[in-house]
Amino acid sequence: MKTKILVVDDEADLELLIKQKFRRKIRENTYEFVFAGNGQQALDALGQHPDLDIVLSDINMPVMDGLELLSKLQEANPVLKTVMVSAYGDMPNIRTAMNRGAFDFVTKPVDFQDLELTIEKTAHHVQTLRQTLRAIQENNVLRMYVDETVLNFVGRPEFANTLMASETVEATVVFIDICGFTSLAEVLPPTEIVTMLNSYFDLMVKEIIAQGGYIDKFMGDAIMAVFRNEYHLDRAVDAALAARAALQSHHSILPDGKLYQPQVSIGINTGEMVSGNIGSASLKRLDYTVIGDNVNVSQRLQAVAVPGQVVITEATYLRLKESFQCRPLQEVVFKNKAEPVMIYEVVA
Repeated sequence: MKTKILVVDDEADLELLIKQKFRRKIRENTYEFVFAGNGQQALDALGQHPDLDIVLSDINMPVMDGLELLSKLQEANPVLKTVMVSAYGDMPNIRTAMNRGAFDFVTKPVDFQDLELTIEKTAHHVQTLRQTLRAIQENNVLRMYVDETVLNFVGRPEFANTLMASETVEATVVFIDICGFTSLAEVLPPTEIVTMLNSYFDLMVKEIIAQGGYIDKFMGDAIMAVFRNEYHLDRAVDAALAARAALQSHHSILPDGKLYQPQVSIGINTGEMVSGNIGSASLKRLDYTVIGDNVNVSQRLQAVAVPGQVVITEATYLRLKESFQCRPLQEVVFKNKAEPVMIYEVVA
């Protein structure tokens, strides 16, 4: 199945570079590329090519930048997914892009192997959305669960490629918690706490993205990250170790003169989980996330980890032991688990 991709960037030589790097995919009719120099040209191209699957967009462009384009793409074609490809990989830009509906974020200079994996992941998600929509339109039992207004919206031709999907996937989930951060509320004003927290998130997110992971959500002073596709477990562990090292290399001086050295506790688990849009359709608030027992175990592993630890289950250890140094810790009892679970620490 051909994937049609709109590349939005004002760099004149990018079109040639894309065509060179993906010449085999183009020749095999696997990828078809359309090019635009800014956000306004991208919207014009969208009108001319309603069958687009993916947008690869820069952030800093004349006329209309990538972040403004993002907000307009959701209105123009809800099923279309956008991957930001930008040198502006700082936390404010990443979070703004994600909040405006970006599916993923790739930093420049572009690793084209990583970009191809990201395109494949995004294309698979778009195809699943379209398959689900077709099934919805063909199944009248949907009327038992969705009101007529929503059905009329779905039935409109301009929104034919839309709505929700879920699938069972093999993936790895990483929970990273900044230990003891909430206690800083006693010595720092709220604005400084938020600034410090965002700077720590920025350090860790860069390491996660560098290993091909994506940020599922920020939860207080914790991050939930998901890794899919080839070698997802190994890449998740590499990202966790790198994020820990990046954070431990920084420190802050508090108003009382004390040194604050950030530490993280990390839980990692891998296996089968459900991926899809979770939330309330009536409120129009949905999050694309993963759920299931393996996700829950990852969070519980993080909860039992002490500062500085990366904790995994024995089943995960057996898959990692030839690539990473690990040491046994102890058996723990998790909620909804009949038997104790043996846990290990990833050392390096």
